[in-house]
Amino acid sequence: MCGITGWLDWQRDLRAEEPTVRAMTDTLVCRGPDAGGTWLSPHAALGHRRLSVLDLAGGVQPLTETADQRAPRAVLSYNGELYNYRELRAELQSLGHRFRTESDTEVVLHAHTQWGAEAPRRLNGIYAYAVWDTRTEELTLVRDHLGIKPLYYHAYATGLLFGSEPKAVLANPGFRAELDSEGIAELFALPAAPTAGHGLFRGLREVRPGHLLRVTRGATREVRYWQLTSAPHEDDTATTTARVRELLTDTVERQLISDVPLCTLLSGGIDSSAITALAALARGRAGHDKVDTFSVDFPGSAGALRPDRWRTTHDAPYVQAVVDHLGTRHSRVVLPDDDLLDARDAVLRARDRPGWGEMDASLYLLFREVRRQSTVALSGEAADEVFGGYPYFHSPEALAADTFPWLHGRETPAALLRPDVRAAVRPEEYTAQQYRDSLAGTPELPGEQGTERRLRQVGHLALTRWLPALLDRVDRVSMAVGLEVRVPFCDHRLVEYAWNIPWHLKSLGGSPKGVLRESVRDLLPPQVVERPKSGYPSTPAVRYTEVLTARMRDLLDDPAAPVFDLVDRSVVRAALRDGRPLPSPRTAPNPVGGLDHLLQVDEWLRAYKVALR
Repeated sequence: MCGITGWLDWQRDLRAEEPTVRAMTDTLVCRGPDAGGTWLSPHAALGHRRLSVLDLAGGVQPLTETADQRAPRAVLSYNGELYNYRELRAELQSLGHRFRTESDTEVVLHAHTQWGAEAPRRLNGIYAYAVWDTRTEELTLVRDHLGIKPLYYHAYATGLLFGSEPKAVLANPGFRAELDSEGIAELFALPAAPTAGHGLFRGLREVRPGHLLRVTRGATREVRYWQLTSAPHEDDTATTTARVRELLTDTVERQLISDVPLCTLLSGGIDSSAITALAALARGRAGHDKVDTFSVDFPGSAGALRPDRWRTTHDAPYVQAVVDHLGTRHSRVVLPDDDLLDARDAVLRARDRPGWGEMDASLYLLFREVRRQSTVALSGEAADEVFGGYPYFHSPEALAADTFPWLHGRETPAALLRPDVRAAVRPEEYTAQQYRDSLAGTPELPGEQGTERRLRQVGHLALTRWLPALLDRVDRVSMAVGLEVRVPFCDHRLVEYAWNIPWHLKSLGGSPKGVLRESVRDLLPPQVVERPKSGYPSTPAVRYTEVLTARMRDLLDDPAAPVFDLVDRSVVRAALRDGRPLPSPRTAPNPVGGLDHLLQVDEWLRAYKVALR
């Protein structure tokens, strides 16, 4: 995978700004450690950092449509993998296009010169890219259907800055790190599921999933090229199950294409196990070697697990069952708590924002170990959103709540805001408005009523509010170590089909994600097929909590701590004195999550020199 960045300005000659464009590009070296380049013209400049996965010699970027770099018709900076690039390449060749490389990057560029803004409708993959048309002087920014690959931008009076990560935009002196009332609300009231398109920093936006941005002199237009459509589901049980298997099989086979080492991430749950089984099957048919698999664990985690509705069982026995059944070449990554503490700063720099604490740190360390052996990993992420696996899908109380169902019955970090900040931010009103706006975007099925209608709404909330935060976390933490993570359950064809499967089939046999379980039952051990949902593991380490508690006590004694420009110091002090956990940004129970979040907010405000507006 790669990193892209660029600068558009109608009133200055950007050919004189190469040092700034290069500085923006250099912030993304972690995303693309293999190569880098820039392309400059009077009003547009593009930068690129490359992680080589396909056509290792031929995919150098920014890429021009012709070999003549001085007078190209179009220039592309691309971050992604196109899984149907061979079919598109053949179609474009039949239309007269000539190719100089074997890369999917060149296919994307020719697709845009052939079909323009209609090109993304034809793409199957994970991508975010920028195309500069030198004839029309139009910049097009595009993001994939589900928002797997990030793309941020800042529009100003005479131009626009963009980048795969905020750090690229922040490297331009024309953008300042500032936090306004909306950003505070996003950070404290909606940390588990931020608003699509909101970049947290004041003036920073994201290209929304399934959208493109067309920027010309004096006009910026956002265009939606993909959305879910509700329609009656006419397939019976057997046909539905077979179709899910067919789509998932095709998706996994496409995503196994790579010119570098590839593996799967295995937790022993139905999602990652299904991906691993289909990968093993495909590799076996092709005569390839065993699948490499990786799992994460913590010292003493088996005995320390206290089951709840988010974490029901320990992963290790189920992981081993899959490994034994499929014969994978497995690596178990065990993470001591001291390593988690050491990784916190790297994770903050990777995400450019406060995240989910030790969950991010452990994911970062897992990916770092995976990267020692593989460049590409397949993940089971998104199956719970696509097939309705989370606890809130199955809780009558959460479904009945007049808010985001994952917020039902829990307190967010917004409860810690100072009274004056709370009055300015109005977090409850902000959350309620975001919920109403999100709900209004649900593609309704005419005539659908009651529970089925509500479950469709919640499914849409999960796909458009909950999933983007998880995908952003995976992308940023994986790319921090130069690992490309692919997510087969986010194939838009599978998502489109699953969207209209009625709830009694999604929960076939009375089991969450029942139709998915049934579709791969023949590939996996019975105990794995029937395993209840169990979320990403959390460290049981006492030392992690002790160290963070000590750091917070020191912070409480620091009169200049910037976090207390936002948070009520006395409320935090009282909670620590009484041994009460602070409200966490995460939905799954975690006694240290709130503490971790506040410390990260303080570290972020300092490290990024964030000004409050």
